[in-house]
Amino acid sequence: MAGHSKWANIKRQKARVDAKRANIFTKVSREIIVAARNGVPDPAGNFQLRTAIEKAKAAGIPNENIDRAIAKGSGKLGSDAALESIQYEGYGAGGVAVLIEALTDNRNRTAADLREAFSKNGGNLGETGCVGWMFEQKGIVELSFAPQKTGRGRKIEEVAINEEALLEACLEGGADSYELIETEDGQAAEIFTEVENLESLSHTLKEQGYTVAQVELRWIPQNTIEVTDPDHARALLKLMDALDSLDDVQNATANFDIAEELMMAAIE
Repeated sequence: MAGHSKWANIKRQKARVDAKRANIFTKVSREIIVAARNGVPDPAGNFQLRTAIEKAKAAGIPNENIDRAIAKGSGKLGSDAALESIQYEGYGAGGVAVLIEALTDNRNRTAADLREAFSKNGGNLGETGCVGWMFEQKGIVELSFAPQKTGRGRKIEEVAINEEALLEACLEGGADSYELIETEDGQAAEIFTEVENLESLSHTLKEQGYTVAQVELRWIPQNTIEVTDPDHARALLKLMDALDSLDDVQNATANFDIAEELMMAAIE
């Protein structure tokens, strides 16, 4: 898909993935709390909550932690400071646009942490609306085509992707487009759709027998800036890493495009 999130794909190629971060528990727990607070605390009737729980289980979060987060969101464990969803915007090195989604109980703390991350990495936190118009929110369903162990010798074989069948399933589910990608676990596909169609598309693909690895909303840049300066590339990757490491930041995306060779050199 033209204009896809370059940072989303870069994160897959880096050695450190979100599931290995200490703050993944905090981030996903907050998603569960907010989902349970905004709808019914039953995943069967709350798609947002069901998606957050699936993400938590994929990250290895224990069931008791998940249950506690649901109880917090539904008010059964008393009233914590309310988590507020806020969108922040700014610029990275070379004028790259950066969009941040945060869940916070303290706006001042979050803004200060973001401002520090930007200033230390060649960027600056901007005003609301300065870059948001450059992005479009889409629903994303990620399908996994991981290698399988088959036969008596348990030989590992790559799963062949039938693109014709995949395209038919995407059309039936109302998808806009799809993109094949490589992950640490093998091949995968990202299916793009309108936000309001995300649940229906996920259900359709599961019914077709596909393995749904993740379902999420993502801001997609409508155009990208090609980064060729090694110093800018290094500063941008450090900035995105710094933003991802903040507990209050749920998602961060940017509209840069870095050649793979330059990217790999920058993260070494």
